Amino acid sequence: LLIRLEQWTENPWRRYSLFVIVLLAGYALGSSIGTVNGALSLMDPIGAFMTVMVLEIMVRIRRSWCSLGDKRIALKLLDIARIGLLYGLLSEGFKLL
Repeated sequence: LLIRLEQWTENPWRRYSLFVIVLLAGYALGSSIGTVNGALSLMDPIGAFMTVMVLEIMVRIRRSWCSLGDKRIALKLLDIARIGLLYGLLSEGFKLL
């Protein structure tokens, strides 16, 4: 699957459009997590713990994939999803201030 994805993204337009889609999906997920936790305010510590755990798992997956070396597109997609998720959480946090 990763080999086919790597071949499909040889075209720069496809690669960049995939990166933008993953970035916006991560942003939407982070924004929705922040909105739901802010509106309900029932599980703020639990929601914060879960998002930190998800980000930490993404970092650990990245470390294990760096040693393999042949998963370049998956590594970039994971990084971009993590950036989008963090940016969505930060923008929601600034809205709540």
